[in-house]
Amino acid sequence: MRAVRLARVGRPLEEAEIPIPELGPADVLIRVAAAGICHSDAHYRAGISRIDNLPVTVGHEVAGRVERIGDELADVAPGDRVCVHYLVHCGHCEFCARGLEQFCRSGQMIGKHRDGGYAEFIKVPGKNAFRLPEEISFEAGAIMMCSSATAIHALNKARLKAGESVAIFGFGGLGFSAVQLAWALGCGEIYVVDINPAKLASAEKMGAVAIDAKVSDPVDQIRDATEGKGVDVSLELIGSAKTMRQAVQCLGVLGRAALVGLTPESMSIFPYPELINKEVKIIGVSDHLASELPTLLEFARSGQLRFPPEGLRAVNLDARQINASLDELKDSIDHFRTIIVPSK
Repeated sequence: MRAVRLARVGRPLEEAEIPIPELGPADVLIRVAAAGICHSDAHYRAGISRIDNLPVTVGHEVAGRVERIGDELADVAPGDRVCVHYLVHCGHCEFCARGLEQFCRSGQMIGKHRDGGYAEFIKVPGKNAFRLPEEISFEAGAIMMCSSATAIHALNKARLKAGESVAIFGFGGLGFSAVQLAWALGCGEIYVVDINPAKLASAEKMGAVAIDAKVSDPVDQIRDATEGKGVDVSLELIGSAKTMRQAVQCLGVLGRAALVGLTPESMSIFPYPELINKEVKIIGVSDHLASELPTLLEFARSGQLRFPPEGLRAVNLDARQINASLDELKDSIDHFRTIIVPSK
């Protein structure tokens, strides 16, 4: 089968012909219909996030049709539309027993520790394949498995309650989902911080208050907009020490900052005025949980989470096109997600 793989860190992804994976008794083979291109894939290529088992087929946002199933599986069948939970976990260690599979002692992430979705087929355990309702396109189903799933996990970790205000730093794939999911969860006002005029305009169309970080300090803008109170919840989705600090500074009393973006930088905090005096919390957010996916899929099936075609761009299963898309992620692109469609 055709695949696009990372063979050497710091080098472009390469096209390869590799065997279709052999199935174990509890595995499914999925014909990939769509695979999202994520910032994490760019980090793997650049060596920012280490991969030891090269070469590997990258891609952790995957949706498609079941091609074949292992002998032990009865709840999924060939032809089923599915999307893939990217954390392959043992199911019995102390973390899996608590439903925290992102910390599984022997866990593997598809597209990093094992072959992912930049290919014609992918093999995953049957428990990682979630039925994709007919109302949801393969393209949306794929990107939901990372950007949307991580966004809902961040809102859950921040314990967002109905009526609370939210500041979202970064309006890329995660931010686009986070705004819709915050509305679906009943939040009050939403403030979106970005520097891209097209994205800020899109955020306004979705009912959020646009905060242009190029104009002035976004913390001052949020405080002015909230009459000095600050927000109840902030999500940092960019991966910058500067915006992480701003996500903390814009909080009001008892506020919670959920930090999602990845950065090698350190962040400084003034403990008394910025944490202790307001009893705010800084919360780390790692991946998402399988238990959150049914709710996420229902939000999408019911139309509360949508991905308009103008925000998506499709490319072929072609190394040149994929590498170019990964290069673009260094800048603030106007569209929200690029999807590989192998059949194009």
